[in-house]
Amino acid sequence: MANRIVLNETSYFGAGAISVIPGEIKQRLFKKVLVVTDKELLKFNVAQKVTKILEDAEIPYEIYDNVKPNPTIENVLSGVKKFADSKADVIVAIGGGSSIDTAKGIGIVTNNPEFADVKSLEGVADTKNKSVPIIAVATTAGTAAEVTINYVITDEVAVKKMVCVDPKDIPIIAIVDPELMISMPKELTASTGMDALTHAIEGYITKGAWVLTDMFELKAIELIAKHLETAVFEPTNIEARDGMGTAQYIAGMGFSNVGLGIVHSMAHSLGAVYDTPHGVANALLLPYVMKYNASATGEKYREIARNLGVKDVDSLSADEYRKAAVDAVITLSKKIGIPQKLVEIGGKEEDLPKLAKMAYQDVCTPGNPRDTSEAEILEIYKKAFN
Repeated sequence: MANRIVLNETSYFGAGAISVIPGEIKQRLFKKVLVVTDKELLKFNVAQKVTKILEDAEIPYEIYDNVKPNPTIENVLSGVKKFADSKADVIVAIGGGSSIDTAKGIGIVTNNPEFADVKSLEGVADTKNKSVPIIAVATTAGTAAEVTINYVITDEVAVKKMVCVDPKDIPIIAIVDPELMISMPKELTASTGMDALTHAIEGYITKGAWVLTDMFELKAIELIAKHLETAVFEPTNIEARDGMGTAQYIAGMGFSNVGLGIVHSMAHSLGAVYDTPHGVANALLLPYVMKYNASATGEKYREIARNLGVKDVDSLSADEYRKAAVDAVITLSKKIGIPQKLVEIGGKEEDLPKLAKMAYQDVCTPGNPRDTSEAEILEIYKKAFN
């Protein structure tokens, strides 16, 4: 079997990296930009750091800010209309996964109008044309949407999060500038950072993992263990912000190509039913699913524990290093204020069977290292409930 790696064309990292945007736009002969972002980033003048650069370079643009934290089909469709009306030829997406995922949906539907229902994009869609060119500017350190071939759109009618997988949606340019991450609230820094850790751990143990993606994911785990706590409690620490920005990008390079597991399946259900922020859902569920998967991961939890900073892992038995890996995740999660139980985020016990059914049917479930069932997923939800 061939192992495939798909990555974006060009990426820029480091403080001030957004300064390259005008040059890239002009070099590629784009004439007008549609900026896709959300109202919060405009409210707190984060998006304006990018639009000011466009203005200074005399690059015309219009703004589309109808983006929800869990973007919907309507967000995509109204964005498609906005793109057409604006006469733009490139999208600059500014934000976390929500803005970048919305931009991917807009770009794919614009160039593949036969998928205008959006629902038909779920899973691996047989699109013919590449997305409208997207320059993705990350403002959070979690989703790695700027380097992945995935995007997630909520079907509000069906109460379902649709995971769309399409190499044609990958942004042509990724910008990871830690200066844009300084204004992230503590809670968002924590949850998106744990989202990145979930990507790294699930990408490392998924059935499709192989030597190249293992390399990415282990380095991501190491960087997150080193920088996340500092980024949460010292928000202006550029070294920590840069470390987290790089870590989440590296994790995305891996999982985008090999898939994830049932942490994401279960988190998608929470997002669809309760509108739970994706990072919070992943962070809460990760230790419970790690315990469930431990027996199916060979020696990989030893390397997870090692890269999370556990000492003397080579002297531990399999049971001991597996427990150490889970405990290290729990310790970090508690230190940065992540909720530990579903009841804390508004979960309802009567919803658990429905959540389990949705999670079992999720596109991420087949990649889980341990074969599972709806009943077993329900048991994990119960353990996580209160």
